[in-house]
Amino acid sequence: MVLTHPQPACGRPLEEVVAECVRAGATAIQLRDKTAGSRALFAAATRLLAITAPAGVPLVVNDRLDVSLAAGADGVHLGPNDLPVGAARTLAPPGFLIGYSTDDPDEARRARAAGADYLGVGAVFGTRSKPGLADEAIGPDRVRAVLDASRLPCLGIGGITPDNAASVYATGAGVAVLSAVMSAPDPARVVRDLLRLAR
Repeated sequence: MVLTHPQPACGRPLEEVVAECVRAGATAIQLRDKTAGSRALFAAATRLLAITAPAGVPLVVNDRLDVSLAAGADGVHLGPNDLPVGAARTLAPPGFLIGYSTDDPDEARRARAAGADYLGVGAVFGTRSKPGLADEAIGPDRVRAVLDASRLPCLGIGGITPDNAASVYATGAGVAVLSAVMSAPDPARVVRDLLRLAR
């Protein structure tokens, strides 16, 4: 899963970068913009859906169930401070994806019981994409523990690059990547490198 940044470091428009990532084989896109208002986020989701939907690649919106539903996106990714998974499930149509972020095995079990479809687990190697997590590194073993406890598809997230992704794949989890892709001069190449490691 590729998480977006509103201004990719390569200098090209986000839509162009997402299209490149989809063509490179990205299996899901998460629209993430912590500063955009509802209208701007809705517009961005609509533009990205025009790219992802024809390719059969799911688009999930970070945090905002309302925007995801209004835009016709494929799902939402929720965190501990967002709408509870169970409440989101009651509002979502059949087949709508709900992801949830946790690195706690017990919380992972509760999220599954509430209706989560997949989990984001991190920060595996620390991250600068979220304040306060640069020095937090839970490591691949915790990813495996959450995967085993939840019996849900899990995506390791946080500081993942082609140099360390293999250790996450070895747990049975996939990966979700923001900085390594969005900060790269050639985002599609990073996607291809990550996919090769998954095989």
